[in-house]
Amino acid sequence: MEGGSPDQESIGSGTRRSSVSGSRSRNCKEFLRKFVDSEGLTAKLEEWFELVSSKKPAFDVPFELIDLQKFDYALEGISFQQLIRMPNAVYASTSEAAEATAYFAVEDFLHASMKGLWEAFWGQEEPMPFTVACLYNENLKFYQAEKAIANGKLGGLCGTGVFLKNPRHPHGKWDHILELALLRPDVGNLAIDNDGQPSLSVLGEALFYAIRVLLSRSLSRLNFSETSNAVYIVLVDSQFGGVVKVEGDVNKLEFNLNNVYESAAEWIKKHFRIAVSPVDRIWNKLGNANWGDIGALQVLFATFHSITQFAGLPKHSVEDLAADHSSRLQTRRAERQLGETKVNGNGLFRFQQRSVSPEIVEVQDESVKIESEELMKLEVGSVLWLEDSNWQKGYQINEVYSTGEHPYYVASPVEEPGKNLFLYVGSRPSQLEPAWDGMNLWYQVQRQTKILTVMKQKGLSSKYLPDLSASGRIIHPGQCQRSSSGGNCDHPWCGTPILVTSPVGETVGNMVSGGQFGSDEAIRCCHDCLSALSTAASAGIRHGDIRPQNVICVRSGLRHPYFVLIGWGHAVLEERDRPAMNLHFSSTFALQEGKLCSASDAESLVYMLYFCCGGELPDLDSVEGALQWRETVWSRRLIQQKLGDVSTLLKAFADYVDSLCGTPYPMDYAIWLRRLKRNIQEEDYGKEVDTSG
Repeated sequence: MEGGSPDQESIGSGTRRSSVSGSRSRNCKEFLRKFVDSEGLTAKLEEWFELVSSKKPAFDVPFELIDLQKFDYALEGISFQQLIRMPNAVYASTSEAAEATAYFAVEDFLHASMKGLWEAFWGQEEPMPFTVACLYNENLKFYQAEKAIANGKLGGLCGTGVFLKNPRHPHGKWDHILELALLRPDVGNLAIDNDGQPSLSVLGEALFYAIRVLLSRSLSRLNFSETSNAVYIVLVDSQFGGVVKVEGDVNKLEFNLNNVYESAAEWIKKHFRIAVSPVDRIWNKLGNANWGDIGALQVLFATFHSITQFAGLPKHSVEDLAADHSSRLQTRRAERQLGETKVNGNGLFRFQQRSVSPEIVEVQDESVKIESEELMKLEVGSVLWLEDSNWQKGYQINEVYSTGEHPYYVASPVEEPGKNLFLYVGSRPSQLEPAWDGMNLWYQVQRQTKILTVMKQKGLSSKYLPDLSASGRIIHPGQCQRSSSGGNCDHPWCGTPILVTSPVGETVGNMVSGGQFGSDEAIRCCHDCLSALSTAASAGIRHGDIRPQNVICVRSGLRHPYFVLIGWGHAVLEERDRPAMNLHFSSTFALQEGKLCSASDAESLVYMLYFCCGGELPDLDSVEGALQWRETVWSRRLIQQKLGDVSTLLKAFADYVDSLCGTPYPMDYAIWLRRLKRNIQEEDYGKEVDTSG
């Protein structure tokens, strides 16, 4: 129970030597052998509990609200289904039957939680490597609830655990435990009596089991993550639940084998970090879990962190899945045929007063108290100062543009008034949460800054790629009260990120609207964008968001205009990155799999050229509709016909891309760049970047 096993039981991780050795290892095993009574520990913690309970709040919370909100957005597309309903004590027919069903329900709740999280974040390629069973108090082993109750063990069940599957240890091993749930009556009522905190008897029991897990992990051969010093204990009754997070360094435990409970109590008082969530409702009166409410959400987040201790970081991060909220919101708005109403930081609509009718008034969401003086108003002539780690630089706003989502600016450095640059302003860190409308800003500023920095570090150079001129954060008016340790002061602009890039040009979307995109521009645009994609692909970077707003035409002071592929915020650097989802311009593979294949960017480029050359884009309100449209236009060769009206070369390029769509075969950029360059009508196209690599 307390020792390790030499077999490879951690999912994909190797084995390691125990974190304790020699006499300390023997002491730890002996300590565990004697440490079997939770009441013995609770009795040693009474004075400590009274002392900490006098503080308000007595304990920190394990999760910040902002992180739970982000996690909530990430779970939007995930299905959880608890099939065994939690019996409600008010309606239960007999107490013994209700208690048995409650253990079945807790097992099913934890199983549904693990399965949903594993498949969503770690993928469905491998089966879930965890199982759920109930803990029997007399021997501290695990049994399936159904078998335990059938064998008359109902009265001795004391908890439900999630642990690694191992056929050699069907009753579980304590170092394999991810998470424990304690089913106790009146968790909700006792919490109300203790200002939302669990009682000493419940908390003492949670600490007892947490200590057993921590000590067992210290003896284990499994290779845990750096967060293995933390254990999550879930407290539930038939309606309510909460989470206790316990962190402790085993090396700081002084083993007193003559009084293990006193020794453990001193360890808790001096070296433990304990965080307790508010107790909230998990199950409704019908016994269904309220998966989207904060009670269940806290347990799911604890389970998510527990999995990472054993399985490592997920393939799809919380930020990746949460970012999909914006596209789902736009799809919903399209379904409801809503207009251009903006979305505030909480994902709620705040209608702006645009009509002269006295019946239409501004509705202000009280949870987002944005005062008029807090709004960042950058107008033509405004000067904005940027701070990097080593310098400060000023930029004067010359023009204000909008992509339809957020404004961006053409600005000039104060010391170089004749030089124009693109300037992007991120979302304000002072908002109560990262705005999901503002997630687009995050991609536009912070993520694009990262991508352009990576490009610069890898030595990628092409006139068809944007250049990172500067990045940093805004210097706001007045005295900044930011502490020396970092963070932001109370000023609403403090810490707002800024990105400055070059060159400056007109978007292809504006050119099409103005009737300035002809056959020459189409061929040149195709060549230049392919050149940019080729250069980026040589370093393993794919764009993932090609559309008319993300391609600009640079004309200023040049004999021959050229196109630059901008908007690299959604670029894919590694397997876990996910491209933008655009119903009109995303590739088929991106819509189906949420990933890019080698030809995905070229496919998006074809859709953009089709639109720019007069191709008709239908109204799309779902991924299914978008995939059906793609199947239709490709099967009927409508794209090739439209591009063939402009250039036979573009038609041939579309055929080539069609043959690669969804396949693992790489794009041959070099041959198409040579063919396109020969068709560009000019004597001197300028210096060509070598994209053969």
